[in-house]
Amino acid sequence: MKGLTIIGSGSAVPNQVLSNQDLSSIVDTSDEWIESRTGMKERYVSSAQESLAQLAAKAAINAISMANLTPEDIDLIILATSTPDDLFGSACQVQNIIGAKRAVAFDLTAACSGFVFALVTASQFIRQGVYRNVLVIGADVLSRWVNWEDRTTCVLFADGAGAVVCQSHETKDNFLGFELCSDGTQNSSLNLAYMGTTHNLLENISVGSGSYQTINMKGKEVYRFAVEKVPEVIEKALHRSNLTIEDIDWLILHQANQRIIDSVATRLGLDKQKVISNISKYGNTSAASIPLALDEAIRQSRIKPGDIIAISGFGAGLTWGAAIFCWGGSN
Repeated sequence: MKGLTIIGSGSAVPNQVLSNQDLSSIVDTSDEWIESRTGMKERYVSSAQESLAQLAAKAAINAISMANLTPEDIDLIILATSTPDDLFGSACQVQNIIGAKRAVAFDLTAACSGFVFALVTASQFIRQGVYRNVLVIGADVLSRWVNWEDRTTCVLFADGAGAVVCQSHETKDNFLGFELCSDGTQNSSLNLAYMGTTHNLLENISVGSGSYQTINMKGKEVYRFAVEKVPEVIEKALHRSNLTIEDIDWLILHQANQRIIDSVATRLGLDKQKVISNISKYGNTSAASIPLALDEAIRQSRIKPGDIIAISGFGAGLTWGAAIFCWGGSN
C-alpha cells in the first residue's frame, strides 16, 4: 500500500473586504457585538462577477506551485464545496481553468467538514495506488446565500478557497489517522434548504420548481454540538494514529467561532499557543477555512516540515470529522 505526503498548499480570497463597521451600517450590530461573540473583525466577500471556480483555481495554482509540480501532473481534483457555480458541480470548471488536462475532477459536499472529508477521500485513492498527485480544494462563496437582514448569520459567513497537493510515496506515510461522523437527525440545526413551489404539468401530475432559501442556523444548538463532538472526534483520530494530544504540534479547527475554538482546546487540554486561528481576518469560509488557515501558517513559517497537525471540521449535515497528518513540505 502506498503512503501519502502533503507537499503543497495554497489559498485565495476575493478582493472585497467587509468589516464589522461596514456591517453595522447594514444591520443592527456593532464591531464590539460581533467580535465579542465570534472573534471576527472582517471577512472577504465576492462580487457578483467573481465565481467559485475562479477562486478555487487561484488557490489550486498556488498549491501546485509550492509543490513544484505543473497542472498536468495532477491526476485527480476533489473540490469540497457547498456553493458551486453550477448545481451539477464546479470541479471540472476548475480543471479547465488551471489546465489540469489529465485530471479526473469531481465535487464533494459536506459543508464545513468538506475539506476533511475530501482529504480522507484523497488518501484512499492514493493508498490504493490509483492516483499519484491529488489536488484537494476547499472553497465556498457563502455570501451568495446569506440573508443580509439577519444579523445572527450575515456577520459570520464569508468567501475563500484553500488547497493542498497530496502525493503518493513508496515508503513514507504522513497521513496518520482520521475519524468521520454524520448525524442527519440534527439537519435542521444548520441548513440551506430547497425552496419550491408547485408547478402543475397536467391535471394529475405536478412537479416542484424553485431555488434555495438563505442559510438557516440555530446558533446555540450548533455551539453545543461543536463543543461536545469535536474534542471527541479528535481524540478518536489521535487514537487511530497511535498518538496523544501531547504529540500534536498544531491544531487547526474549522474557523466557525473563536469561542468554539477556545472551548475545544480547553477540553483537549491543549496549549493555546498550538492552536491556529485566523478567524478575525476571514470569518467563516466553510470548507475553505481549514486549508486557508493551514496555508497561511505554512507561508508564515509557523508550520514547518515534520510538524504533526490535527484538523477538524464540523457543520451542516450535521457532519464532523478529524484528521491527523505530518506536514511534508515541498519537493
